Amino acid sequence: MEITFLGTSSAVHSYTRSHASIALKAFGETLLFDCGEGTQRQLIYAKISPMKISKIFITHYHGDHILGIPGLLQSMNFRGRENKLYIYGPKGLDNLCQAISNLGFPNFNFPIEWVEIDSGTIIENDEYIIKAQRVKHNTPTLAYSVEELKKPRFLRQKAIDLGVPVGPDFGKLHNGIPVEVDGRIIQPEQVLGPPRKGHKITYSGDTRPCEELIEFAKDSTLLIHESTYKVEDKDKADEHAHSTSVDAAKTALYSNSKELILTHISARYTDVSDLLAEAKEIFENTKIAEDLMKVEL
Repeated sequence: MEITFLGTSSAVHSYTRSHASIALKAFGETLLFDCGEGTQRQLIYAKISPMKISKIFITHYHGDHILGIPGLLQSMNFRGRENKLYIYGPKGLDNLCQAISNLGFPNFNFPIEWVEIDSGTIIENDEYIIKAQRVKHNTPTLAYSVEELKKPRFLRQKAIDLGVPVGPDFGKLHNGIPVEVDGRIIQPEQVLGPPRKGHKITYSGDTRPCEELIEFAKDSTLLIHESTYKVEDKDKADEHAHSTSVDAAKTALYSNSKELILTHISARYTDVSDLLAEAKEIFENTKIAEDLMKVEL
C-alpha cells in the first residue's frame, strides 16, 4: 500500500503546499481521496497515471477539496479513457455532477458513476473494505477508512499430513473451498491459521474533534488527520470547524492508532515545527505531510 500526499494545504495554496488530495495505490488500483485544484499536475510530479484512478472519494464540497475534478475528468477524456470511473461523496453529489455539466464540459466518452453515500460500508470485496463516517465540519463531511483484508495463513504441512496432494487443492482450501481426499472432505478451517489483520488507513477529512471519528479510526495503522491550526489559534479552529494539532494527536491516542500524519495545514504557517511539537507531546509517532511525500505500509 503506497500513499502519496498530492496536496497538503488548507483553503489557500502556499508556495509549497497544494490543495487537498491523497492517492492510495493498493489492490491493483489507484484510489483518490479529495481532488483539490491542481491535483492533476501533482499527479504528474508524483508519476501517478490519472488513467489508472478507479475511484474518487470526496469528503465534502468546499472548493479546496473538489475544484480539481472538472479538469481531471476532461484530461482523462482527452487521453481516451474507456474504463468506468466511480465518484463517491456525501449528500449533494448530484449538484456537483450537474455543475460540471453546466460549466460546458462535453459529454465524457467514458462511463462515470456518481454514488451518493452516508455513514457505513461503501465497498466490500475479497481484498478490502472501505467505510465512511459523518464527522463534525460546517458542511456535510465524511471521513473514510480503507481496511486491507488478509487471508489466513495456509498451513501447508498440516494439509500434507491430512493427505492433500500438493497442487490445485491447496489453492482451493486457501480460498475457503472444501476438497475431497480419498473419500474424506477436508474443510478449509482444518488447514488455515488464525485470521490475520491487515493495515487500516483512516482519513479524517475536515472536522472538529469528535467521538464519532475516534471510534471510526479505532486501531488504525495510519490516521491521516487534518491539522489546520496550532493550539494558539484554537479560536479559529472552533470558528471554522477545524482541528488543531493537539486535537489530531488526541484522536490518534484515543483511537489506538499506530501512526499519525498531519495534513491540511494553514498557509499562515511557513514553519510547521511548532505544529509537530505540539502533536508529539501527546502522540509521539506523528509526522507532518508534505506535498508529494510517499508512505508505504
